[in-house]
Amino acid sequence: MKPLSGLSEAEAAARLLAEGHNELPQPDRRTPFRIVVEVLREPMLALLLVGGLVYLALGDLKEAIILAAFATMSIAITVVQETRTERVLEALRDLTSPRALVIRDGERRRIAGRDVVRGDLIVLSEGDRVPADAVVLQCSDLQVDESTLTGESVPVRKVAWDDRTGSGPHRPGGDDLPQVFSGSLVVRGSALAEVTAIGTQSEIGKIGQSLATLETEPPRLQAQTRHVVTLFAVLGGGVSLLAVLLYGLMRGGWLDAVLAGIALGMSMLPEEFPVVLTVFMAMGAWRISLARVLTRRAAAIETLGSATVLCTDKTGTLTENRMTIVELRLKDETIFRPAHSEEMPIAFRTLSEFGLLASAPEPYDPMERAFHVLACERLTVASYQHPNWKLVHAYGLRPDLLAVTHIWQADSSRQEYVVAAKGAPEAIAGLCKLSATDRTALTQSIDAMAANGLRVLGVARATHIGSTWPTSPHELTFEFLGLVGLADPLRPSVIEAVRECQSAGIKAVMITGDYPATAKAIAHQAGLARGELITGAELGKLSEAELATQVETASVFARIMPEQKLRIVNAYKDNGEVVAMTGDGVNDAPSLKAAHIGIAMGGRGTDVAREASAIVLLDDDFGSIVKAIRLGRRIYDNLRKAMSFILAVHVPIAGLALLPLLFGTPLLLGPIHIAFLEMVIDPVCSLVFEAETEEEDVMHRPPRAPDEPLFSWALIGWSVLQGTVAFVLVAAIYVMALRSGMPVPEVRALTFFSLVVVIVSLILVNRSFSPSLLTAFRRQNRTLAAVLAAVAAISALTLLWPAASKLFAFGPLHADDIALTLGAGLMALIILEMFKPVLRPRLQSWNRKMQPLALDQTRKSTGR
Repeated sequence: MKPLSGLSEAEAAARLLAEGHNELPQPDRRTPFRIVVEVLREPMLALLLVGGLVYLALGDLKEAIILAAFATMSIAITVVQETRTERVLEALRDLTSPRALVIRDGERRRIAGRDVVRGDLIVLSEGDRVPADAVVLQCSDLQVDESTLTGESVPVRKVAWDDRTGSGPHRPGGDDLPQVFSGSLVVRGSALAEVTAIGTQSEIGKIGQSLATLETEPPRLQAQTRHVVTLFAVLGGGVSLLAVLLYGLMRGGWLDAVLAGIALGMSMLPEEFPVVLTVFMAMGAWRISLARVLTRRAAAIETLGSATVLCTDKTGTLTENRMTIVELRLKDETIFRPAHSEEMPIAFRTLSEFGLLASAPEPYDPMERAFHVLACERLTVASYQHPNWKLVHAYGLRPDLLAVTHIWQADSSRQEYVVAAKGAPEAIAGLCKLSATDRTALTQSIDAMAANGLRVLGVARATHIGSTWPTSPHELTFEFLGLVGLADPLRPSVIEAVRECQSAGIKAVMITGDYPATAKAIAHQAGLARGELITGAELGKLSEAELATQVETASVFARIMPEQKLRIVNAYKDNGEVVAMTGDGVNDAPSLKAAHIGIAMGGRGTDVAREASAIVLLDDDFGSIVKAIRLGRRIYDNLRKAMSFILAVHVPIAGLALLPLLFGTPLLLGPIHIAFLEMVIDPVCSLVFEAETEEEDVMHRPPRAPDEPLFSWALIGWSVLQGTVAFVLVAAIYVMALRSGMPVPEVRALTFFSLVVVIVSLILVNRSFSPSLLTAFRRQNRTLAAVLAAVAAISALTLLWPAASKLFAFGPLHADDIALTLGAGLMALIILEMFKPVLRPRLQSWNRKMQPLALDQTRKSTGR
């Protein structure tokens, strides 16, 4: 054992120079400039910027500015989100560097936690944050909250190192260990400890290192959209080049050919895809924030809607993370449950009273706080609360006596004392010297309470006369009063939230560091599916392949260490599952980052957990996860509707740009018309789909297949059909107008506004894949009314304002022309609604294919 003088300042300085500061190394952060460079490599943004440069080269400054504005907005949002994710290790570094009280050169000195070195003697007191991993040399009634490392809120006892305990490597969690760990909190007692590991060598540092090596799961929707945009860009470029050659060879005007080719290319260039995706993700994040859920990476929203497995922690996630006394049991087996009765019988008041007297007056320990809460609620009579009594002596927890004993003086003029003790039931039974018969009955009561997931304490009382304190509580004559059952209660929303997850085909599993019996009881209360329970010890013996097989049938994982959580998440991912992981502690950060969707608790959760996650529950309510899943599914459904609409709109636009080139008629649409349609009407109309309410079956169907593409062949076919119908109707109007001898400016205006009205019809058609048009109309959508009014106003402005009409080369339209455009829109609506019942099963085929899985999971969860 080191002498109490500790290290000298010279020794500390030498070790600080040799081994570095007690913090994580500065990570290789991506600067905002580096992130911008990476974002500019994205094909979607590149297309936006290139399109703007094309317009700028043509002298169309307004169109160039519009494209550049959308590109800048997309870049800014991405840079902000990516920069925030780079703060993970900084948050971890802050947590690992509290202030520390050390002994150097025989004197106590307060230094920065980052300056603590290996070999330092640190002094720990109640309320201190442990600055580094250390072995305990001396301690008095030491209890430490290691929940940031283990996830469990119940403090653990610590003992001083000796030949019996040994000083070899130990992991956080478990009682009577001689080690304390960086980042944990001293909730009771005091200690002197020698630092054994700092920085990256500490347990919390090892978690930080594993976190730095993990890559965040890339958003699948972004990859799918990038692929489609690239395909459109290649196809559009080829068709444009062909159009330029065709026009130039047939008509001879190569400048006009270039302009026509650009117009056709712009008609096929899907620059609105990234705009719509950005709008949906930003608006989705805002909508989810109204449910008290913060979205840190907007792309995770759609992934959340496709989650197939939800890995949830117990403490602070399923439960409220506060110990509550739920059962009092007297030695005659009489039971009182505070939640089920308002009036507490006198015998139980005595039990509660002495449990309070055996607790610290100002407790840090959550179990002792529970006694204070119960006293405030039930012991309303002043004589039970004893505000004037004085605590004169205390016996703390020891390995050989797992009980706390307090001696109180009721009257300062008399040497008569009241003694209260509480602790492990076996220890209290020993103090009371219970008979074998009584011990057998006591064991049965303890087993019954433990089976319900309760932590059980025994309570006893005694009296003492005289000013000399016994050397041990065993010398006092105690009377056994009864047992107290404490539990971390379920959150009120958990049972319904779990039930809704199961109806949605999402498998919920619990991963906790708690004991198997407690975990199993909580899982049963929460309504989790009854599957296998796997302990950390059992998991440690499994290979990766064996674990991947075991997780398919498991529903509870107990006594799990941090690195094992990561293995579980990866096992589910290897099985093709889309994994959502909840957590709040530092120990959860690696698995939060490795999961497809990391969900952190915003209230109790550590900064590290929040920074490593994609989604943060601001109210720590498990029920908010279900709200987020519901919104995620709604957002994805609506995004498919918007993408279907955009694909459909491109067909008539490209057809009307190509038609004059093929048949030698006057050019109909120029670059400004295409830009107006795509960058004004199209994105604005897409907002209608973002505001659509969810389908009725959104939480009664299983998650979509993980490999299901956003642009399925059925969706593409439906979009092409819509576009073809729209093109045929508008092209027919165009041809008839030309044959009737109508001037070209009027033909252009008639055709253009016919196209606009048909586009509005496509909005109405795409509002829903399943219900009829009438059902969709009954669903409230204020944005739809605003968009229709905006489209009408913009159309009227371009037609009636001379400057706009001149810019677009439009001629005047008459009442019969307007009626013709409205008739085209109505005809498109009727034709497509007739097709919808036939095509609906194909559009929802992914739901039907997954249905047997959902039914099987539902049966398992309900035991049928």
